[in-house]
Amino acid sequence: MEKLVQKKKPGGLFDTLKTVFWAIVIALLVRTFAYEPFNIPSGSMIPTLLVGDYLFVSKYSYGYSKHSLPFSLPLIPGRILASQPKRGDVIVFKLPADPSQDYIKRVIGLPGDTVQVKQGRLYINNKIVERERIEDYILTDGNGQAIAVPQYLETLPGGKVHRILEIFGDKGPADNTEPYTVPDGHYFMMGDNRDNSADSRAFPARYRFVPFENLVGRAEFLFYSKDSSQPIYDLGSIRFDRLFKGVN
Repeated sequence: MEKLVQKKKPGGLFDTLKTVFWAIVIALLVRTFAYEPFNIPSGSMIPTLLVGDYLFVSKYSYGYSKHSLPFSLPLIPGRILASQPKRGDVIVFKLPADPSQDYIKRVIGLPGDTVQVKQGRLYINNKIVERERIEDYILTDGNGQAIAVPQYLETLPGGKVHRILEIFGDKGPADNTEPYTVPDGHYFMMGDNRDNSADSRAFPARYRFVPFENLVGRAEFLFYSKDSSQPIYDLGSIRFDRLFKGVN
């Protein structure tokens, strides 16, 4: 005798909630252990990163610490599966003075390095870092006026090449610092917009160097970019040429 096959009825509220629950769990796992999205709210990393850029940060690049977890839950002692950053990496980290804040800068000084800026020129271990003047970078000021600012290609020890800006000349405090020796297990961070960046040159002395534990991950690529000064519905303000661009 043939058996009757009963069709399964469409899931009710419980099945819907279960699907939503597992979707949230998977999203949290990806965000915690693989890639986390961040947006750029300030111009401290211009020209590499622009205000209104949205990017993915790889959480696995340097291993995991408590700051890899939501709300920095203290469930991971120190750092596990650790891998050291390279000079020139663009990194999201927890601000030492206030771990609730995420910052993004470039690694300039590694443990044991001596870093100094003299008359706007970067020195690492008492050697001047090479840079080459290239075409001016066009910025827009607060009045919407375009201004040309000096732009350079800087070559860090180890060969990493990236662009930097020097807007205000070489007379400011950030252009003339004392020598800083990076302690073991810490890093010296700087923004590519050298005259407009709150970084290790400006952090209070006790928080000047970023602990390895505070690193969240390495910036990998942009997934969206929009001129944040324009209305959200203005499709013309989307920077299509920056979509899926890697972070150098």
